[in-house]
Amino acid sequence: MKKPLFIVLLILLIDQVIKIYVKTHFFLGDEYRITDWAIIHFTENNGMAYGMEFGGEFGKLFLSIFRIIAVAGIGYYLYKLTKLNEDRLYIICIALIFAGAVGNIIDSAFYGMLFSDSGYEIARFMPEEGGYSSFLHGKVVDMFYFPIIEGHFPSWFPIWGTEDFIFFRPVFNFADFSISVGVLIIILYQKRFFSKKAEADNKDAITPSAEPTITP
Repeated sequence: MKKPLFIVLLILLIDQVIKIYVKTHFFLGDEYRITDWAIIHFTENNGMAYGMEFGGEFGKLFLSIFRIIAVAGIGYYLYKLTKLNEDRLYIICIALIFAGAVGNIIDSAFYGMLFSDSGYEIARFMPEEGGYSSFLHGKVVDMFYFPIIEGHFPSWFPIWGTEDFIFFRPVFNFADFSISVGVLIIILYQKRFFSKKAEADNKDAITPSAEPTITP
């Protein structure tokens, strides 16, 4: 259990250090251009990963509660995997997903109580007047923006013809990145992770049980 726990704590530390630094040093909407296609852009969202929204106050509360329940399930699953000595790489993937999910929950659950609003000033930690929102109603901090390719859809292109396009458009954070890496590795190595287990289950299913010995 030590290695997955170390991964989770390391991801959370990196994620929160980046978020707190950006939130307390940038105005909302501020940018720092590393290159033309690698930009630190401070934004916040009320919803899901990569800046997607889940509307309204009720939607925000529902999403926060759903996240907590889902993360509790993932955490229990991670604990069971380590106890069963499952594939180490698979355990690392689940740890990455778990850590990323927890990282965004921290924003959603606590940032509203811990920071002032970033709307018209640089956010302050533990302001005297209180935070900008209540428990479970905080905003998730995003900052990584990679508009690697910019251009226009050709006029003949369905639906989006002549419109601008940017790849990669969403602004995300380190927690989102951690989740994405974990999911991507699972997809790439799914045969390794799941075929052995399926074969073992099949063998168990077709192995005849020992017949009881009848003593005359």
